[in-house]
Amino acid sequence: MKVIWNLLALIGLAVVVALIIGLVKLGPDLSRLSKFDDKAAATYAAMGRTLLETGSAAEATVWKVPVKDGLTAEDVEQTMRFVANEHNIKNVGELPLYKEVEAMSGKPFRFLKIYMFCNAMTAAKMVELSDAFSAYLPCRISMVEDPQGKLWLYTLNMDLMIHGGEPLTPELTKEAKQVKKTILDIMNRGASGDF
Repeated sequence: MKVIWNLLALIGLAVVVALIIGLVKLGPDLSRLSKFDDKAAATYAAMGRTLLETGSAAEATVWKVPVKDGLTAEDVEQTMRFVANEHNIKNVGELPLYKEVEAMSGKPFRFLKIYMFCNAMTAAKMVELSDAFSAYLPCRISMVEDPQGKLWLYTLNMDLMIHGGEPLTPELTKEAKQVKKTILDIMNRGASGDF
């Protein structure tokens, strides 16, 4: 029994030493967290939960919506284009990736197409804040046929871009939230076929 107590004491001591070392090394960096957006912790917590549930970093950083049964890819495309036009956001390109895979492999491939939307003025403001935001541009929605034949729509979780670090300016936050709302509307209405 004494061996177990000594072992537990050693483990406890090791944990305390590790915490002290961690605080000394990370302390200055942790103080920067106080400058982050008020929703940063919740944003990272939600991503962390999804990561733990799925084991996939990709799943943790996207939003996905199932397409209503009975809708074709063409139905979804038509609705998304209509909704984008309604919101005055430009459809700046489409990439039918499944066709490229079929051309290269010589074999049929499930539906996989990427749609790109952009509000150029908001994009320019984001890049003025940080060139790294260019990697998020343009906003993309992917339509993917899963292995069972079900269509899904995916887009990046924009909360990380909006709330994941130091706050954006109030004006840019408002614009970025509007783009987020627009992309989610395009995606959700596309998935339901709701003109």
